[in-house]
Amino acid sequence: MDLNLFNAASAEEAAAVLRPCVDIQRWVEQIVRQRPFARIEDVVAAAERAAHPWSGEEIDGALAHHPRIGERAAGNSTEAGMSRSEQAGVDSSAETARRLRVGNEAYEDKFGRVFLIRAAGRSAEEILAELERRLGNSPEDELPVIAAQLREIAVLRLRGVLEA
Repeated sequence: MDLNLFNAASAEEAAAVLRPCVDIQRWVEQIVRQRPFARIEDVVAAAERAAHPWSGEEIDGALAHHPRIGERAAGNSTEAGMSRSEQAGVDSSAETARRLRVGNEAYEDKFGRVFLIRAAGRSAEEILAELERRLGNSPEDELPVIAAQLREIAVLRLRGVLEA
């Protein structure tokens, strides 16, 4: 959907475009209310502002839609398709895949959440290194990291939708 169509869409249609980027209702509503936008950069700036801060509850709700890193999202939803595309470069050796599985489990045990990282543009080895590094964080230090990664993913998805 291009920017003109997004601006002209009904609130419900615009929300349906935004929700697969990140399913946080407050974020979606804030962006929809700010239309029309003159440029994609203006939408992105509004999206970034609306994402500060995301609460732990909002993050947990959004994470419910994200597969483990290295696993393919199931289903035919727009969000699942975006996730599969983003993780397309995560193919790895058997050993790296094993270490990602072990790391995912350790992360979930420690933080009670799925490990989230912007996978687009990163190799499996880069993701693994970041996973292992972040396992050293405290829960208090990790929450803003998760929020930042979720913002990066949302903005990349938003750009992709509006530039398509």
